[in-house]
Amino acid sequence: MTTRTLELLDRLIAFPTVSRDPNRELIDFVASFLAERGISSEVIATPDGRKANLFATIGPGNIPGVMLSGHTDVVPVDGQDWSSEPFRMDVRDGRAYGRGTADMKGFVAAVLALAERAASEDLKTPLHIALSHDEEIGCVGVRSLVEKMAERPLRPRFCLVGEPTSMRVALGHKGKLGARACAHGVSGHSALAPKALNAIHLACDFVGRLRLRQAELAASGRRDNDYDVPYTTIHVGKIGGGTALNIVPESSSLDFEIRNVAGDDAEQILALLRRDADEIVAREADRFERAAIDIETFNTYPALDTAPDAEVVAFAKALVEDEGHFKVAFGTEGGIFHQDLSIPTVVCGPGSMDQGHKADEFVALDQLAAADRMMDRLLDKLRA
Repeated sequence: MTTRTLELLDRLIAFPTVSRDPNRELIDFVASFLAERGISSEVIATPDGRKANLFATIGPGNIPGVMLSGHTDVVPVDGQDWSSEPFRMDVRDGRAYGRGTADMKGFVAAVLALAERAASEDLKTPLHIALSHDEEIGCVGVRSLVEKMAERPLRPRFCLVGEPTSMRVALGHKGKLGARACAHGVSGHSALAPKALNAIHLACDFVGRLRLRQAELAASGRRDNDYDVPYTTIHVGKIGGGTALNIVPESSSLDFEIRNVAGDDAEQILALLRRDADEIVAREADRFERAAIDIETFNTYPALDTAPDAEVVAFAKALVEDEGHFKVAFGTEGGIFHQDLSIPTVVCGPGSMDQGHKADEFVALDQLAAADRMMDRLLDKLRA
């Protein structure tokens, strides 16, 4: 079946669905592909129509089924040195190269190949297909799909998110909270800098507090040794401010994230950081009443932490060729499905994230073959 999956992957790669751009052509292609095989689907579009999610069911609609979930967006190729055209699949040396081959259009292609086979079968248990947009910028697009699913009388029994795990079953991932801190100072000439309040200095003082909180979490915070980094992390990814060297900047901003293990509450950590910001500002309040550090959350998704003895874990392990399990460092929509819809969820798909998000991204052909074998076993279970 890998030949068919490769054909579909070639078609999917040709859609340049970078998160900043529309994914609608790909979704419309999938909807037409399913419709041609007698499978109806619901397309949930954004208000401007440029992007959309898709949900489809094959088989009976009166019992809970198995949902295969994947995202359709990919990361940019800007500034990367590719040896082949990133949006045209190139098969060589036992690998399929192209943007999204590993993360995660290889899985989506295997799902469509399964749907094609399942369309002519008499399924006793339904197969659900969920495709979302804007996962790469923080699991943003899937929210409207989750809202639609919450309105349904029945929800899937299990969910398998097909992010690249080398076809091993992953039980969880950390949650994430993204926030922006905006520091406000008082401008002035740099020759008289002590008479002004440097907003970049305020921002850097806050970065110092972030690093202290990180050290506390690493030393004495909750631990989960299933992760390569077994504790909650705090990371600054962007910082900016100032217009000229001889001007004391009146504003500065920085973007930071909290990636929390399931036992830690990111909102509680953020509350501590807000208190730290207030203490920094309080030192300047007597001289500069305009001093402030405002913090705003712009993205968040929950951790996934499925128990090893959960029924979904046994179900997923019966589909693959590896009896072990682990947790992944990256986030997925799985935590949202579990938290908001109470759907037992694991992560399992072809390829490795070691090959994702970089030039010459690839998925090994033997991984696609393993994904097809997983789909065959799933089809057997759905028929039984």
